[in-house]
Amino acid sequence: MGIRATCSEIILRQEVLKDGFHRDLLTKVKFGESIEDLQTCRLLIKQYIPTGLFVDPYELASLRERNITEAVMVSENFNIEAPNYLSKESEVLIYARQDSQCIDCFQAFLPVHYRYHRPHIKDGETFTVVHNPDLLMYCDQEFPVLKCWAQSKVTAPCALNSKDICQWNNMKYKSVYKNLTLQVPVGLTIHTSLVCSVTLLISILCSTWILVAVFKYGHFSL
Repeated sequence: MGIRATCSEIILRQEVLKDGFHRDLLTKVKFGESIEDLQTCRLLIKQYIPTGLFVDPYELASLRERNITEAVMVSENFNIEAPNYLSKESEVLIYARQDSQCIDCFQAFLPVHYRYHRPHIKDGETFTVVHNPDLLMYCDQEFPVLKCWAQSKVTAPCALNSKDICQWNNMKYKSVYKNLTLQVPVGLTIHTSLVCSVTLLISILCSTWILVAVFKYGHFSL
């Protein structure tokens, strides 16, 4: 307890950027004091994605190629098309990068998307809670911060494209927010008949227009 009293806290802050169904989850981690030797450390964020959200693995692959983020899906058999009530919680590993504007800060970026939810009888909205992530740290040498806040050991790849496995320290930290709560718009059940009727009507009109265009301008050979 006396050792921890001399340690500066690790502060984690998460926020959601953008509006609509497609958001960006930004995670920032700040150590309580400037530690230049943190350049020899790596930070890994294990983010749990609730059933109300999904991460597109194909989008992540594209972002990795462009060096925008270093995130990879852990969960297998992942269906990005499924609604929230047919989905399972998933996991993503995000290798955080040091913040160029803060010597003792790391940050990580992850695009997330809302899943479709069941329509409600009255309220046209629901809520999805994003719980705080696990914060994993690996350093080439021992630091006081590891002795202060390391809780347990967790095995994970040493780097994004590495097959080597490292023993990461699961770190205790202080979160600015307890959890993130996202407001998700949903449909109303009283609109079901209207939506189905309009959708059917538009489908028939579009199909008819396509058939007319094909017979009018198409070239057929017998």
